[in-house]
This record gives sequence, structure tokens and C-alpha cells, in this order.
Amino acid sequence: MRRRRLLLSLLLVAAAGLGTAAVTPPGAAGAASRAVTPLDRVIPAPASVRGTGDAYTLGEGTRIRVPGGSAEARGVAGYLAGLLRPATGFRLPVTTEDGRDGIVLRLGGSGTDGLGREGYRLTSGGRGVTLSAARPAGLFHGVQTLRQLLPAEVERGRAVRGPWRIAGGTITDAPRYAYRGAMLDVSRHFFTVAQVKRYIDQLALYKINKLHLHLSDDQGWRIAIASWPRLATYGGSTQVGGGPGGHYTKDDYREIVRYAAARYLTVVPEIDMPGHTNAALASYAPLNCNGQAPPLYTGTHVGFSSLCVPKKETYEFVDDVLRELAAMTPGRALHIGGDEAHSTGHDDYVAFMDKVQPVVAKYGKSVIGWHQLTGAHPAKGAVAQYWGYDKTGTAERTQVADAARNGTRLILSPADRAYLDMKYDRNTPLGLNWAGYVGVRRSYDWDPGRYLDGAPADSVLGVEAPLWSETLSTSAHIEYMAFPRLPGIAELGWSPARTHDWDDYRARLAAQGPRWDALGMNYYRSPEVPWPAG
Repeated sequence: MRRRRLLLSLLLVAAAGLGTAAVTPPGAAGAASRAVTPLDRVIPAPASVRGTGDAYTLGEGTRIRVPGGSAEARGVAGYLAGLLRPATGFRLPVTTEDGRDGIVLRLGGSGTDGLGREGYRLTSGGRGVTLSAARPAGLFHGVQTLRQLLPAEVERGRAVRGPWRIAGGTITDAPRYAYRGAMLDVSRHFFTVAQVKRYIDQLALYKINKLHLHLSDDQGWRIAIASWPRLATYGGSTQVGGGPGGHYTKDDYREIVRYAAARYLTVVPEIDMPGHTNAALASYAPLNCNGQAPPLYTGTHVGFSSLCVPKKETYEFVDDVLRELAAMTPGRALHIGGDEAHSTGHDDYVAFMDKVQPVVAKYGKSVIGWHQLTGAHPAKGAVAQYWGYDKTGTAERTQVADAARNGTRLILSPADRAYLDMKYDRNTPLGLNWAGYVGVRRSYDWDPGRYLDGAPADSVLGVEAPLWSETLSTSAHIEYMAFPRLPGIAELGWSPARTHDWDDYRARLAAQGPRWDALGMNYYRSPEVPWPAG
């Protein structure tokens, strides 16, 4: 009867068209899942793996040691203990007592100077595992590597029989790019704080360090602004298809920021302007040139809305919104959008951006904008996020490259490589295909340093994987479109270019499948990846 119920569940999932991960019955993990994972089998690929040695086995007496007692290191140690306790059943006490046995998290000290803000060194042997880093973020990223070196069953929320072994040797690792982001569109469909937290946890596993939240668009305004309350209460009251929408209170937003920071992700909030603004225009009539508020919008067409560039009320609105958002956002960047402003004349667009960028600076932040910002006058220190694709015209690509040569830094999010809402193939039940079909190999097989002709390699600040939500409304939808493609973008952002190899990567990616099963994630079992049987 149990086997019949399992088969029925799988058939129902298949009928829903989501091709989810295979379900592994409790206790059915094979011997392969208990084999020691080699140090070079993790994602993102480490910068350096050296030597071999005896594996370390976690046991009842294992302690997590934090010599020096740094509060940040203790926080990472507590996070690690919380990950490992449920499946292992071990106490794993966190202690400030020095020692070389168990799991040691060492902040600073000899040999960490060259690791930078996010790098780490992992040394494993028969007596224990030591993670060393110059900064707490490095310790946290090292924990994600340690996590992947343990059997996938360690992700289960209940006790599972071991052994829990970590291969011997040394990893020395640091990121290629400082900016490794993922964007979540909460405007087309609203996602709750809990849903955003779930995605943050998934991003952290692959060393993503920026969460870009697309907080406003034609279909919904998602952040409370005290000086303009109808933005959230009215502008946030719907979504694509006419659902109830929703918005984050300031406390909600602060909780997302806090939760992300505890996982060493910085929140980059976006208020898209001057286009993609119908929710704001519907909320306040004076923001419209004719003084009349349009109706709320629940469709998916773009490019029809625009703030009224000549009106002083527009800049009062912009100043208030950016002031309140900056006060809630510890990170350095505010994203001001700027894409698809088809209803804003070029001169008005340039004038608007010239007025808005200094407002960002006034509140102590730096500007990120979509790459159309390069058609105006990017401020000193501004970053342009490139989302073009194969059909993007030469003139537009050249404009971005020229700006890069003149000092504008770039985040690369090419739509036909990095947009996680593009369909995998013609049979994908979710997503869009205006930039083409984006399979797992296509999303991985490109080099950010050489992608945009004419742009200096050192102009690339990093990469980002946007996930637009026109067709997505649940966490299962998010996971199905993000996985297995997001880890590839994460690897492009973290790993040295010399490690880039599709055949090697697809084998490492396949090994992530059982981990996602254990985490209860709804990923797409792409035929491009040799997933393990069962």
C-alpha cells in the first residue's frame, strides 16, 4: 500500500507538469551517498584543492570550537551546529576552548591575510576540520563547503544513520567577483517573508552574497513608505492575474534584511523608475502629468507607464521613497531601475536620471540601474546591470561597453544566459521565452570576463541571476525555475575561469540532486544532467 501511495504521488506530480525531483523513501539512501565526497566535488568549484589525507568522522564527542570567542565566529558556529544537529543527532556543543580536534572555526591569524573578505581555508584530517578566514563572511562560505562535503542526508530535519565523514586535504578558496547576486521579483507576484527566507537559505548554500529585491512595478508596490502610505495599501493590493497581492511592512523588510545578513547576503532593494510605475501612478494622481490616476494593472505588458518628469511632485515622491528605503537598508546600493521606459522621451529620461542619482548619493548610497542608465549620464560610482541578449542591437551593446571603458562598473545578467524565468525548453510549464530557451548548459557555459565585446574585463563587478515572476506564484515555482540553473551562475561568480568545464560541472551538479531531495526542494530534473538513479 505504501508503494502504491508513493507511485500515485509521483504520477500526480508528473500530471502537474513540474517534473520534480525523485522522492527517496526514508532510510533508502544507497551506499554511494555515504561515500566520502572528494574536496573538489563541491559547487562553486574551489580555487585550490591540495593533497589528501585521512577523512574526519563526526561523532558523539565532536565539538565546534571557536578559539578567541569572536561573536561573529560564534554566530557562524551556531549556524553550523543548527544545520548538523537534526540529521546527525549529535549535541555538537559550541565552545571557545582551544583545541585541534573536532570542527574549529578560526577567525584571523596566520595564513589568512591573502583570503580577502570572503575567502577561507578548509583543512581536514583524522583528528578534525579547521576552517580559517580573515573575515566572518569567509567562515560562513567555508561552512557551505563543509556542508557539501558531508552526505546529502545531513540536510534532513530528522535523525539519519551515519557515518558522517569529511575527506582529508586542504581547500584554499576565494571568489572571482565581489558581486554574486540573485534577484527575486516580488512585484508581479507577491512572496511572503517566509518564502523570501526560504530562497535566501538556498542562495547561501552556493555562496551568493547579494539579494536584489524588485519591490515595485506596474502590478504591485511591495514596501511600506510612511510618507506615501497608499503606495503599499492600494498599490500593493493586487498582482498579475488579479490576486490579492500584498506588501512588506517596514518591520517585515527589516526582518528580511536581518535574516539575509545573518547568511552574509546584502539586500539590494529596487524601486523601478521612471517606467514600470503604474502601481504608484494608480495610488497617487498627482504623479501623473494629467493629474488623473489610472486603474490598477494586473497584466504583463510593459513600457506603457511613466512618472511625470517635469512635475515637482515627482521628485518629492522620489526623495521620500529613497530616504525611507535608505534608512532601512544597511547595504551600500539602491537600485533605481531605469529599464523599458518606452513612454518616457529620451530627453525626459536623461533629465530624470540626472535628478534622481544625486538623491541616492544624498542618503549615503550608490546607484545601480539597468543598463539603459548608460544612455543617460551614469553618476560617478554608478553600476549598470546588463540584461541584453543575442538580439540586443550593436548600438546598445556598444553604449554599455563605452560606459564601462569610462568607469561605469557592470553587473552581467544576460537574459539568454542568466534569466531564471526563461523556459528550459518548449515543454517547460512555467516561465517565458522572449529571450529564447535557456537550458542548464547555456546558463553555465559563458565567461563574464569576456562576454561583452569592448567592455574591459576589470569593469565587471560580478553576475546576477534575475527571477521575474509573471508566471510564478509559489516557492515550488521559484525552485523549479532556479534549480538547477542558479548554482551555475553562482559558480561563474565565484570560481576562477580556469576551473570552468561543462563536463566536470554537470557531474558535480548531478551530485546536488540528492541534497535538494533531502531539503524538500522542487527542482527540474534536466535531461542535460546525469542525475543519480533513485
